[in-house]
Amino acid sequence: MTTDLEQRTRERIRIEPAVGSVVGNFHGAILASTDKALVLHETGYDPVYYIPKDRVEMAYLRESDRRTTCPFKGEARYWSITAEAQAADDAVWAYDEPHAGVAEIAGHVAFDPKKVTVAAD
Repeated sequence: MTTDLEQRTRERIRIEPAVGSVVGNFHGAILASTDKALVLHETGYDPVYYIPKDRVEMAYLRESDRRTTCPFKGEARYWSITAEAQAADDAVWAYDEPHAGVAEIAGHVAFDPKKVTVAAD
């Protein structure tokens, strides 16, 4: 049985496999590269690529104390980046236990497009 939250989430959010390779670049450091990314389309927002954690160079990241809650996705935790003598706070996030309507983003991270260049070919 579909809950009201799942129904509202499906009306607002669509997730699909990304076509081709997706690369996350931070001042020349390749943070991630994969052909297994997901694209999350949410009403009112630009599309966001979610990359499997096992394709992310986690050595560049350090977990921060920041947490946010989205009514459709759940609680997100954040990481800051240090690479190439540059730093960016709270530039990466993940929903470790996302709501049922977006369960496929579990095990993936997203990059803040204002801080990390994410390119798909």
